[in-house]
Amino acid sequence: MVQIKTPEQIAKMREAGLVVAAIHAATREAAVPGATTKDLDEVARKVIEEHGAKSNFLGYGGFPATICTSVNEVVVHGIPDDKTVLKDGDIISIDAGAIIDGWHGDAAYTAFVGTGHAPELVELSRVTEESMWAGIAAMKQGNRLVDISRAIETYIRRQPKPGGGKYGIVEDYGGHGIGTEMHMDPHLLNYVERRRGKGPKLVPGFCLAIEPMVSLGTPRTEVLEDDWTVITTDGTWSSHWEHSVALTEEGPLVLTAPDCGRARLAEYGVTVAPDPLG
Repeated sequence: MVQIKTPEQIAKMREAGLVVAAIHAATREAAVPGATTKDLDEVARKVIEEHGAKSNFLGYGGFPATICTSVNEVVVHGIPDDKTVLKDGDIISIDAGAIIDGWHGDAAYTAFVGTGHAPELVELSRVTEESMWAGIAAMKQGNRLVDISRAIETYIRRQPKPGGGKYGIVEDYGGHGIGTEMHMDPHLLNYVERRRGKGPKLVPGFCLAIEPMVSLGTPRTEVLEDDWTVITTDGTWSSHWEHSVALTEEGPLVLTAPDCGRARLAEYGVTVAPDPLG
């Protein structure tokens, strides 16, 4: 069952989303050469505490940290520790979440550590992020869940990959519903699988975490012995971008973007709903 939210509940999710945005801003500034992933986790913990929120990652299924820190070939669910030291030229995907009064926010971004990144890495992150915005732009009344999947996949497939070949759209992980829990129905693929049908119709009150994960090579992944860390099976580096989005009577509202997604969605001719917090 898909949980449909009231405007008042979406406003609470916006509060949680702004905490996530603050975590992103603080960890982006802290993701520098010489920092450990545990340092970034401590930065996120302090932001959550300062906002009177709770972490929805810490303790989730036994996860031992406040955020996920996925470096280079790690796709998702990387565990922060004091042994992983960021180096010049690394990329890191930081996935963060927060809870306000029982309502969840969840978002991720890919950051460049230091300088001197290869053009194919810059393009990888750009393609992943842009595919997310294409998916968000497809979150409109009258569309179905598959229309979001199609928009994400279509954008990625149309981008030429530096050096040739194709980008790998990660198959085993995708987006999800969000609300009173971090992960809820429906599951959102980042590609179209016709056997799954069109999925539910998008209506006001529908809330999704839209999160493409893309690699420079294979779409296949494996989980390491810690039962959390997900890497590409061929060792190619990957990017992960995510926003939590609510569909309202007045259009989409990107709950985890400081400007509600206004600037980026304007590029798609989409007008976002007003910020419920003013």
